[in-house]
Amino acid sequence: MNNDGTQQASTLNQPEKSSKNVIPLMIALLMACMAFQLNATMLNPVLVTIAHSLGTTEATIGLSQTAFFMSAALFSIFIPRLSDIVGRRKILFLLILVTTIGGIISAITPSVELYFVSRIIQGFSGPVVPLCLLMLHAEVQDPKRYGMLMGIITAVNGGIAGIDAFLGGFIATHFGFRPVFWFIAAVGLITLPFILKGVKETKPSAGQKMDWIGVLFLVMTLAGFLVAFNEAGKITAANWGFVSIAIVIGLVAFFCFIQIEKRIKEPLVTVRHLKQRSTWGLLLTTVLTMTGIFAVVNGLVVSFAQNSEIGFGFTANKTAIYLLAPYALIGWLVGPFMGKLAPLLGYNRILRFGLIGSILGILILMIFGLSSLTILVAGTLLVGVTYAGTANIMLNGLGIVLSPEDNPGFLPGMNAAAFHLGAGLSFALLPAMLVISSDLLQGYGNGMLLGLIITVIAFFASFLIPKPVNAEVTQ
Repeated sequence: MNNDGTQQASTLNQPEKSSKNVIPLMIALLMACMAFQLNATMLNPVLVTIAHSLGTTEATIGLSQTAFFMSAALFSIFIPRLSDIVGRRKILFLLILVTTIGGIISAITPSVELYFVSRIIQGFSGPVVPLCLLMLHAEVQDPKRYGMLMGIITAVNGGIAGIDAFLGGFIATHFGFRPVFWFIAAVGLITLPFILKGVKETKPSAGQKMDWIGVLFLVMTLAGFLVAFNEAGKITAANWGFVSIAIVIGLVAFFCFIQIEKRIKEPLVTVRHLKQRSTWGLLLTTVLTMTGIFAVVNGLVVSFAQNSEIGFGFTANKTAIYLLAPYALIGWLVGPFMGKLAPLLGYNRILRFGLIGSILGILILMIFGLSSLTILVAGTLLVGVTYAGTANIMLNGLGIVLSPEDNPGFLPGMNAAAFHLGAGLSFALLPAMLVISSDLLQGYGNGMLLGLIITVIAFFASFLIPKPVNAEVTQ
């Protein structure tokens, strides 16, 4: 009887305890996501400044973004699974520490080559967002509450309420690009004690062995395709023989990976999970969505706004104020609302709403935005609502709620890799239209058109994603 009473009291006190635990956890997770996100969004208005400072072209520095996202994709494949085994807090701390070191190297780099190396090091933090969502999901069981908190965290993934873009533009305009990286590194250092204080250590797969052979071949698979797509993005200057070899290497590595996973006792990825629509349907939609949308705003719109010949000749600071900050801010405001609605109206339904809105936004930018600053701003805001505040939130959330219970880090890691793969492809493919088009203005339009077509395909691919029944409220 006493035993039962103790258990009942414990159950009654659990919600209060959980509520108290969530506050420091949320602070730590938000800080970690911010430390990661600054490496991407804070640099969007700074790329032109970096190119001038290091004596290279915008296209070359654009490739450094591709290198960052490629690195993030490769590490995202296996880091969440590794965290399940050795400890999520330990791995999150390591991710932020390494990316902070990368920021310091970027701040002091004397050359383009070392700058590329530093960006690859910073890509180590790629799986921060899914890792944070896994920790949150383990702590918060209520679908509606989790949806809202998930929206808050993943909204940071589209930009930190616009402050990051504004600060990046302001610092770069007045002081150059190096202080931007010192700021990023400082945020990383400040984040480390928050992780130690606010995050509990969890090891859902403690005692299991890491499938490092599987990791090797899966990384080779993704690397082969990333290198091939990146080279193909050069279009007329591409070495198509090199592209073919990279694709063959990727295919052979994937075949070897599947054979290994069939035979190993504790695989990185269970083959039956790969065959499920919850896996390949989600990953396909994520890659297509990111490829179609990401570089439209963060690449083409920013470049056009700063172009003094056919664009508006904005400085980095002005680009952030007029375009990137409002884009991120409105996404940050909408994200928690959409996250709260997801368990009620359905993750997939809200995802499709976001994709339709993004298609409309790109269409507006393509047809009217290149001739009117007002419409360029309005179209960017619309994409901020529908992509940064909606589609991005739902894709991140689906990676968590569709993840198999026996391998919780598998799908979030793969989905994070899909995000970074799509972002890298977007920066490789969409700006390539500027190179192959005879007219520069037409090149911007063609780049947006390619993004539009890919996003339409992403919308149809979203119907392949199964409904996450356990994460949605039926009443």
